[in-house]
This record gives sequence, structure tokens and C-alpha cells, in this order.
Amino acid sequence: MSHDTSNNLNPIRLTSLSHGGGCGCKIAPGVLAEILKKSTGFPVPGALLVGIETSDDAAVYKLNDEQALIATTDFFMPIVDDPYDFGRIAATNAISDVYAMGGTPIMALALVGMPINQIPLDVIGKIIEGGESICREAGIPIAGGHSIDSIEPIYGLVVMGLIHPSKVKRNSNARIGDQLVLAKPLGVGILSAALKKQKLDADGYANMIASTTKLNKPGQKLSQLETVHAMTDVTGFGLLGHLLEICRGAQVGAKLRIADIPLLPQVKELATAGYITGASARNFASYCDDVRFSHEDAITQVLLSDPQTSGGLLVACAPEGLAQVLEIFHKNDFQDAAVIGEIVAGPAQIQVLSD
Repeated sequence: MSHDTSNNLNPIRLTSLSHGGGCGCKIAPGVLAEILKKSTGFPVPGALLVGIETSDDAAVYKLNDEQALIATTDFFMPIVDDPYDFGRIAATNAISDVYAMGGTPIMALALVGMPINQIPLDVIGKIIEGGESICREAGIPIAGGHSIDSIEPIYGLVVMGLIHPSKVKRNSNARIGDQLVLAKPLGVGILSAALKKQKLDADGYANMIASTTKLNKPGQKLSQLETVHAMTDVTGFGLLGHLLEICRGAQVGAKLRIADIPLLPQVKELATAGYITGASARNFASYCDDVRFSHEDAITQVLLSDPQTSGGLLVACAPEGLAQVLEIFHKNDFQDAAVIGEIVAGPAQIQVLSD
């Protein structure tokens, strides 16, 4: 039985009002790289510890010897029809970038764009309420924001956080021999594609919401570990795209073991049945030259390039720190966290091993 989000209180299917949803809305990595390549350079102050140079998750600015400010923003169009769930997912996704740098969020600003003539004000209110509920869970206020009347519904946050300058976890400091740990199962984009076509059952929807609204709080504790060398979160570019950012930043390669990569329930079956986002193909086309498969098949390609909205942390840690990293995840209710591969010497490419 498919999951039906329509009812008398919420008759509008939010996903029908947008051409994309969640982090699947992102501009494909190859196109984005071309856009940024043409941008004009500008002087970078020494206090800017992290900027755009390695496509990291957030900017980091050193305030003093004890504090650095983390600043990020993220927003997108609806990935689900329930307005409260949409707000929760978007807020969780935005806050994740602070955790991915190892920081502690301190406040947020709301970004709201809505087609006012198409969506009732109470529905817009539920979207904002959903975002507020996640901010409360993260222990931060929404201190302001900006709203516009737009063609498609958009919601997200600007999020700021704090961290000690020496504890920042960049995506570019991986070392040869590091083990790769993925905290959340893959497959959000596939589940969202099935939902949009009203082919996702209630269990599938529940699994999708549980994953996308789980805050990546372990990032705060992982930042304290010297054995954690690099960290990012897996979002719109898929596992391959964000792992390639790690590889390119550190000028190393990586190996992935397909059998060890966790998937959300039903994902492989739904992908086989054709419930795939257009973003998955755009993602893979952007970085396929840097991916090598020991045994390539279409479904594996889809799973690894599937856009993850509010995905899990991806950690590169020294082998001697692996047990502690896994313990932090498992003790904080990330039971699916798993070792999925390793960093290796060589060009910035990924080898995907099927056995």
C-alpha cells in the first residue's frame, strides 16, 4: 500500500509544486565547478580558515585563539508533501553542515520562499513550525530570517556555529590508510522518487523521515579526536561525489566495498523498479571519469550517486581510532554506521569493489 499524505487538513501535494526536491535540487557538481571556475578571485583574509577552495561544508572564520565562527546555508524545494516533515528535514539538513565541520550550532536564520497564492498560510506555518522543532532539538533559536513570494516553495536555514580553531574537521585532510565510516544508510533520493509517484508505503516513508530528521550531533564529539582526519556529510552529490571531494582535497584515492555500504530498507528493490531521481544521472555524468568499478552495474551506479537529503557523516579516521569513532556513532543511536572502505595512495579516483 502506498503512503498517502493527502487529507482534509493538507490537501496540497507540496512535491507537485516544484520541479525537484530536497538535495536533488542541487546544481550538478560538474556544472557547479564550471560556474565557480569562471568567478573572479578576491583577497582572502588570514582569519578565514575555510572558504570555497575544497568545496567544504561551511565557511570557518577565526575570531580569536579560542573560537572560530562556522557559517553555512542550505535550502531546497519540498522532498515530501507533509509541510511539518518538510520543515524538519530542511532544518536538519542545514544544521548538519555545522556538525560536519565538528562544531556546535548557536543560532539560525530562516529562509522562506513560497507561492503565496497557491499554498494556504497555515500550511506555510506548519513548514516553519517543523523547522523550529528541529532547532529546539539542536538547542538553538531561529533569530530572524527573510521571506519572499516565489514561484516554487523553498525553505531552509542560515546556520552559525562555534568551534575551537584547532578542532575544525575539513574534508581535505584525509591520509593514506584512513578508514572510511558512513553514519547513515543511503537511498533517500530513491525513496523520494517513489514517494513523488505515490509508490512508497508507510514503512518506507517512516524510514525516510527517521533518517532525514536525525541530527548529526556525533560530529561535535568526533572533532575532539586527533585520529579523525577528515569529515563531511553526504548530501546532494551522492556518496561518490562527496567522497571525491575528500580525495581531491587531499590528493589521494579511495576504495569502497559495495557489500559494506548500508542501505535504507526497500531502496534496492525500488531502484531496480525504476524509482530513480534525475539528479542521480546528472551526478554520475559529472564525475564518472574518476570512478572505477570492479564489476559495474546500473543499480550500483544509481545507489552511489543517489542524492542524499540530510545524509550521514562520512569520516576518514586512522585505523587506531576506528573503534572509538564507531562507538561514538553507536552510542548516539547511529546503529547503521559502518566501515565502507579506505583511503589509498594514487590519483583522486574511487575504486568500487563488488567483492
